This record gives sequence, C-alpha cells and structure tokens, in this order.
Amino acid sequence: MARLLALDYGTKRTGIAVTDELQIIASGLTTVNTSELLTFLKQYTSKESVEKIIVGLPKQMDNTASESEVYIQKFLRKLDSEIPNISIERFDERFTSKMAFQSMIDSGLSKKKRQNKALVDEISATLILQSYMSSL
Repeated sequence: MARLLALDYGTKRTGIAVTDELQIIASGLTTVNTSELLTFLKQYTSKESVEKIIVGLPKQMDNTASESEVYIQKFLRKLDSEIPNISIERFDERFTSKMAFQSMIDSGLSKKKRQNKALVDEISATLILQSYMSSL
C-alpha cells in the first residue's frame, strides 16, 4: 500500500501529515512555507509512495466556502499539473485549528510552544488526515 498525505493549506505555511504505508496511523510530518510547498511535495512523492493527497476544505459555519478557497483552488490546479499521477481529495477542515490548539493544551505543552503556529498547522493536518481515515 501507499501512504495518504494531508495538507492544512495556508497562505503563509502549510501543515503536512502522512500515514504509515499500511494507512493505519496518521502522524504529523512537517510544516513548510507555502511558497515552497509544491517543490517539497514533488521531492517527497519521488521518494515515498503516496496514494492520495487530502487537502483541507475550509468552510464557514453556513457551509459556504472560506475566503482562502480561492488560493487553495489555484494551488490545486498547479498540484494536479505537476503531480498528475496522485489523486487529490478534499475533506472538511472546520474546527481543526481549534482542536489542534486544544490538543496542545491537553498534552501539557507550555504556552510558548502553543504559540508555535507551525506546530498548530502540522497538528491540524494530522487531524484532517485522522478524520478522513475515520470517515472511510
């Protein structure tokens, strides 16, 4: 089997999470500057077998698209043209940032570490991936 990879896309940084090859466990991988995301993904997918990329779908409470969806759509077009052999799926990401922050509190991380937005993005990507896997 191949890995699943999830993205919590942001205009500045993107959190990335992956599964193991058996697609049992979701783990945070890293956070990269969004300007370097495509390069990172091309390098990662050339070394690792990835079956699918799950990209967070940000929605408002009334189920309309978030403002960031415009940027995500632009990125998705580039991603599909640069890495056409890996399917892309969207998954609702509402509340993942709040849940990530709460999980940091629950795990006892210091206030200074909880202010690390890159860590929040990575945990958010992991939550997107875990939720996606649970929905299957």
